[in-house]
Amino acid sequence: MPKNNIIKVFLFGEEVARIGRDEYLGKCSFQYHPRFLEQDQYTNIFPKTGIIKRVPQVQVFGQYDNDTFKGLPPPIADSLPDVFGNIVFKTWLEATQKSNITILEQLAYLSNRGMGALEFQPSIELPKRDSIDLDEIIAVLKAVLDTKKQITPAAFDSDALLHIFKMGTSAGGARPKIILSKHKITGNIIPGDLEYSDAYEHYLVKLALDASADYPREVVEYCYHLTARALGIQMMDSTLIDHQHFATLRFDRQHGTKQHVLTATGLTGWDYQKATHSSYENLFKLASFLKVSQAQLEQLYLRMVFNVIFRNTDDHLKNHTFIYDPLQDSWDLSPAYDLTYALNPLVDFKQTHRALSINGKRHNIDPTDMLYVADLFTIKNPKGIIQKVQSGVAILKQHLDDHDIPVRVQQGIMKGIGRF
Repeated sequence: MPKNNIIKVFLFGEEVARIGRDEYLGKCSFQYHPRFLEQDQYTNIFPKTGIIKRVPQVQVFGQYDNDTFKGLPPPIADSLPDVFGNIVFKTWLEATQKSNITILEQLAYLSNRGMGALEFQPSIELPKRDSIDLDEIIAVLKAVLDTKKQITPAAFDSDALLHIFKMGTSAGGARPKIILSKHKITGNIIPGDLEYSDAYEHYLVKLALDASADYPREVVEYCYHLTARALGIQMMDSTLIDHQHFATLRFDRQHGTKQHVLTATGLTGWDYQKATHSSYENLFKLASFLKVSQAQLEQLYLRMVFNVIFRNTDDHLKNHTFIYDPLQDSWDLSPAYDLTYALNPLVDFKQTHRALSINGKRHNIDPTDMLYVADLFTIKNPKGIIQKVQSGVAILKQHLDDHDIPVRVQQGIMKGIGRF
């Protein structure tokens, strides 16, 4: 790709901006399309958090050239795949002898298939495939992710890899996952990169690749999902496929439209991999800055308490997202996701550290710390919320029993939750 090539950024079918990249200087440029600014609508698609300014001039970004942002402005970098997606993408590129590509080319490959509503042109056209073979997908992914084996790129079927690349690289996170769509009437299942109409239900699926794994992580996450919803945490409907793969409806595909979503990291430039800004206090400050309702702040507090009591220590800044409302030109808290027991229940951890600190602490969080946050953000009845969440331990135990989670796994989970 030549130096200073340009990628167009689209939202809701309209060109919003253009992005350039100087590979020699390691800097990206961003400029709003004049027509978009003149229309004076959707003025809050990139909130005024100090990153992208709503001005006609070219804005240059050189401070985000790291593993999280790849040199891109954080709201744009939010569209990039995370650990798992990058592994699949890299393997496919190597299998097709295309390993040396720029970050703008990666956006071109992503095109209109990314999470959220941002789209990128010119796109690199990829062949379509309208069927899903879950066994094939799992077999290929197991080979890709098996670091114990030395497999040459030529050993991979590039068509099968391409299929998984299209279905998996847009989904965030480190665990193997794909996106798919299920027709509401016929039940026909197709790859999730093809459709977003209201005729389909759109799922993100976390795959259980190894039946002989230490414990069924995806089933445990489903039990956590059921428990969280019983406690009043807002989440999208979820289910298990073949009693082992965790499938959840996508909140960025609703009512036949793409939803513009950004994580806390994408909104602020706070690197989720670093401790510098990783605190619940900052997350609440962001939510307040975005002017979410008091009810949503209390929902966020409920999630914080749940994550502490149920040992979801991986509640980093990219696991908290906000959804843009184009009619109100405002932002709301998204449904919760990635709520699960984040540790290995078969290991006896003496001390663990949280991704997000509370009252300056990353371990040994107690009710006093959570009440401190409640006082800062005027949360009503925080003691009642804490007690309510603690009562959910019995609910989780019942779900673990109902889903035949091995006794040793249950003992490991129950030993670590519910207490301070």
